[in-house]
Amino acid sequence: MKRKPNSTTVQLGLMQMRADADPARNLKRTIEATERAAKAGAQIICTQELFRSQYFCQNEDHAHFKLAESIPGPSTDAFQKIARKYGVVIIASLFERRAAGLYHNTAAIIDADGSMLGIYRKMHIPDDPLFYEKFYFTPGDLGFKVWQTKFGKIGVLICWDQWYPEGARLTAMQGAEILFYPTAIGWHPQEKAEYGENQHGAWQIIQRSHAVANGCYVASVNRIGLEQPIGGDGIEFWGQSFVAGTSGQILAQASVDKEETLIVPVDLAKVDVTRTHWPFLRDRRIDAYGDMTRRLID
Repeated sequence: MKRKPNSTTVQLGLMQMRADADPARNLKRTIEATERAAKAGAQIICTQELFRSQYFCQNEDHAHFKLAESIPGPSTDAFQKIARKYGVVIIASLFERRAAGLYHNTAAIIDADGSMLGIYRKMHIPDDPLFYEKFYFTPGDLGFKVWQTKFGKIGVLICWDQWYPEGARLTAMQGAEILFYPTAIGWHPQEKAEYGENQHGAWQIIQRSHAVANGCYVASVNRIGLEQPIGGDGIEFWGQSFVAGTSGQILAQASVDKEETLIVPVDLAKVDVTRTHWPFLRDRRIDAYGDMTRRLID
């Protein structure tokens, strides 16, 4: 879909879906959802994290490495065809097999002409109960990146990255107008009653704060459904994908438990207006931040 002449408005498409055990089926369903989003007017379309499979990091199992694929590969080939056919930008979150024994949690960024603009490899890798990602993923080695797409300048980070203001800041400093966060996050069923509300609130607040601090849009795309490994309680993914405006306001939010694609218009002209009126980038004391590169200040 083309942007109207002189228009600064872009339509974002956030695809919130349920995953099953069949990667081929997940890819087919996601491709179909991408086509529907494009036909509905979305211009920049983003998948949830690791959309081709259920969230396999709930346990440590070498068999799961078979889920990985090369980039370029079958999934990126399929998305490039869709991007070219409909003239849309696509962000696809994949389990990348870079080489034997070397794997990454990676997002591929495809421009509206079908060309591969590049990849982002997840920088922050968690190791928590049911989120054993350090077993699978090598930390990203490409740094924080920005791409000029047909419809705007975007940055892409992935899930656990969303808790770190440093990543958002370094991406925004390169001119990102929109930060995309493909995500897989939810509740431990046994903890939901006691901690669930606060956990979800913290997740949304930290990302809204990135929008405020950097004067940009934030789009977070989560999955839904209860996914249970053999013998475990599983994770209840909380959905609620959302877009935050340049002042941190919620522009649109998906449901907790329904598959849906949010189509959200954002006006990129507001990035410059916000950054001018709330000049946080101007007033940064870069001469005083040297200790930020230290692990701890004793």
